[in-house]
Parts: sequence; structure tokens; C-alpha cells
Amino acid sequence: MTNLIYEVRKLSSKNIVSPKGFSASGIHCGIKHKKKDLAILKSEVPASVAGVFTTNAVQAAPLKVSKEVVYNTKKMQAIIVNSGNANACTGKQGIADAYEMQKLAADKLGIDPSLVGVASTGVIGEILNMEPIRSGVGMLNLGNNLEDGIDFAQAILTTDTVMKNTTYSTIVDGKEVIISGTAKGSGMIEPNMATMLGFITTDANIESDELQKALSEITDLTFNSITVDGDTSTNDTVLVMANGLAGNDPLTPAHPDWANFYSTLKAVAEDLAKAIARDGEGATKLIEVEVEGAISDEEARKIAKTVVGSPLVKTAVFGCDANWGRIIAAVGYSGATVDPEKITIKIGNALMVENGEPVKFSEEELIKILKANEVKINVSLGQGEGKGLAWGCDLTYDYVQINASYRS
Repeated sequence: MTNLIYEVRKLSSKNIVSPKGFSASGIHCGIKHKKKDLAILKSEVPASVAGVFTTNAVQAAPLKVSKEVVYNTKKMQAIIVNSGNANACTGKQGIADAYEMQKLAADKLGIDPSLVGVASTGVIGEILNMEPIRSGVGMLNLGNNLEDGIDFAQAILTTDTVMKNTTYSTIVDGKEVIISGTAKGSGMIEPNMATMLGFITTDANIESDELQKALSEITDLTFNSITVDGDTSTNDTVLVMANGLAGNDPLTPAHPDWANFYSTLKAVAEDLAKAIARDGEGATKLIEVEVEGAISDEEARKIAKTVVGSPLVKTAVFGCDANWGRIIAAVGYSGATVDPEKITIKIGNALMVENGEPVKFSEEELIKILKANEVKINVSLGQGEGKGLAWGCDLTYDYVQINASYRS
């Protein structure tokens, strides 16, 4: 990236169809009892594509289809998504069903099946009922209005309590470039992706290989830096489609406006990642952990993810208990290089530990800090220049209740 002063502007009332040339739809077809459960997203023209997928060795059938589009075709024009059933651990039938979804969408849109990605989310291990999907595809009416984007965003949700949408714009070659994203994810969220789906659209002109490099880098700083419960799912997918309709010259790291594009894509990914962490199943608070002074950025991120993923830290935040001992313990078992005598910890603006020594603090002040909707924890290691961020949520009674009856 360059050191240019760049413009990144967040837009309101915008969603996945805000960039030029995108349309979407979302409906209830019958996989779920009442809520929307089938969605489709289309670009006017075949788009450059990039994707990142779960690190779980057990991967759902739709991932096979989408990986072929991303890695072999390297162009994507549409994505079809169902919620309510993950089509995971469903054997040969699951693969056949994923390919049928791909063909149904392609026939509906009049495009080649090799240009269609597939994603599913929901219950693992149950054969997907294809009848509602077969009839539902015919009912999908694509549009590019705000309502169409909202329908899409609603149809991909499972235990989420809110939609997750964000849009930014920037300038490339004097032209406005828009990047929008929508995501779902609430439980089974762990660094290195989880039961989350993320879809990002942009009208920027960029080749798939360059887009893939940018997405892979940004994923480590955003989607791979969140955790809700330490479980990694079978269906995690983030896809980016770039259709080039903004009319800019092809973007590469050598382009003078590369920083504009890269920073805007990162802003979209970070917004979605934080929204997923904030909406963790049963969660009441977003937790942000910032680590500085590590021997490397990678070590800093490792510590941040360990702290935000600690069940004891998460329950302490839920209970408004300023138990910094749980934080320093997580730092210690993170596997990163630390010197206990150099560790400094803050919760909000309150200093808890300085160079390994406890500091007197006001319980009343800390309770106020911990009652906020967002709780920030800062860990300084005093060993180097490495910095890292991670996001998570508190662990509540409701998390257990939601997951004790997920299939019912």
C-alpha cells in the first residue's frame, strides 16, 4: 500500500445492491417455518471473484461448488443461498443437491452454471429438502432497490438477531467506486472463520488474482480476528464479486489509488466482522481487545484472539467483574512470547496492571465501563512494535439456552 492520503466514506441506507450492476432477491420458500430462507444475488456481467472458506476439514457440499467457481472459472455472475439447512455432512446426495441449486439458479438467470456460486447455512447433517428450493427459485424476482437488498440480507440469517449490512465509497481514477457487504453469523464463530457467510459486491475494475490477494490479507485482519464460542463450522464462506462497471483502470498494488480501494474493502470487512461478534448468540456486549508492543503483528493478533476467546474473560465481562487476572492468564497461555514483568493492562481507560504490578482502581468506575455496550481491553507487552486487534462478545445464559435447543 502507498502512503497517499485517501478517501473512504461510509454510506447510509445502502446495501448489497448499491454498487452499479447488482440485483438481489430473498423469499420464504419453505425450508424454514416462516422466515425468509432463499436468496439470490446477480451481477449484470460476469465479475471477478475472490473467496475464502472454512479451515474445518469437514466442509459442506456448497463449498465444493463455490470453490470450483472461484479457483477454476475465476469469474462469478451470481450466488444462490439457502438458510435453515447447511447441506453439510450429507454425502453424495448433498453434492448432487448443491450442483442442482447451481443449475436451477443458472437456468433462472440464463447464464452458465460455472458462473454461479452456492452457499448454505443452518442445521448440519440433515439432507436438504430440494422441493421448496425448486419451486422457490421460480419465485425469486431480482431488483436493485433497497428492499431487494434487505430481502437478500434477511434470507441468509439463522440465529442472527439483526441483519449485517455496510457500504462504503471511495475514488479511483476520479470515479466513485462503491463496496457493499452483507453477512450472517451469530454462533460457531471462531478465528479462521466459522458459521458465517459474507458477500461483498463492488463495481471496481480489478482482476480476480489481485482481488484474491487483497481479500486473503484483509481476512486475517478482520474475519479471522473474531470469536464467539471457539467452534469452527463447516460452511464458512466469504465471496467478493467485482464487476468493473465503475469504469476505472484495472486495480493493482501499483495503481496510484490502490490504497483507496484496499482501505475501503478492509472497512467493509471489518464492519461485517464486528457486527458478527456483536451479534453473538445471547450476547449483550461487543468486546474489543487491542494488543501492542508484541514482537510481531502475528503474535499480537494471537494474544488478542486468545483473550477475547477466553470463556472466563467473556463471563467476567458479562457479569461486570473487573477480574483482570483472567486477562493476564489468557495472555500467558496464548503461546506468544511475553515477559510478565512488562505486561500492562487497561479496561477502557482504567489502568489495571502496569509492568506486571497490580494498580489500585475504582470498582464503581470499572462497573460503569463494563456495563457499556462495547468493552475495550488494551494489553501492552513492551517487547516490540507488533500490534493486533480481535473482537468477540460476552458469554451469557442465553447462549446456552439457544444452543441447547438449536434443532427444535
